Amino acid sequence: MITGSLFVVLGLVFFKAGGFLTGGIVGLSLVVSKLTTSVSFGQILFVINVPFYWLAFKRMGKRFTFNTFLAVAAVSVMSDYSHRVIQLPHVEPVLAAILGGSLVGVGMLVLFRHNASLGGIGILCLYLQDRYGWNAGRIQMLLDACIVGIGFFLVSPWILALSVLGAAALNVVIAMNHKPGRYQIT
Repeated sequence: MITGSLFVVLGLVFFKAGGFLTGGIVGLSLVVSKLTTSVSFGQILFVINVPFYWLAFKRMGKRFTFNTFLAVAAVSVMSDYSHRVIQLPHVEPVLAAILGGSLVGVGMLVLFRHNASLGGIGILCLYLQDRYGWNAGRIQMLLDACIVGIGFFLVSPWILALSVLGAAALNVVIAMNHKPGRYQIT
């Protein structure tokens, strides 16, 4: 779980260096952190996830909820202090988007392998699918598009395009490597 969290944090270092956004609860936390200077990204990520733990417990059980809590806490703390161990004064923006997205994707795969996630919107989508029969993938895509769409008002069109590239890299890594059922640890 620490390895997965480290990969996610390293990917976020690249995203932050490029000023990029992404989808999901991490993306929402990045958007909110761009709007406020008094609260850190890690604090926002941790707090936004709190209401989703009940859904995680109901939908995926106590082990998944506990592991997800630990992963979110680790990413929250490590991302807030990552600037003390790594700084990227210059990085090619296209490389930052692709490498950042790929690293976050690999980190998420490792977390999935250990029955955890970064919480939030994915859990909500699964709950809505179970409760109302709504397609979780479509809901996730719609919410991610809304979160990244907010970026239209926060970043330049070029940074927004690179944010989409980073999100695509992240999703390609997961789509090509995640096999449901393969990673269940009991």
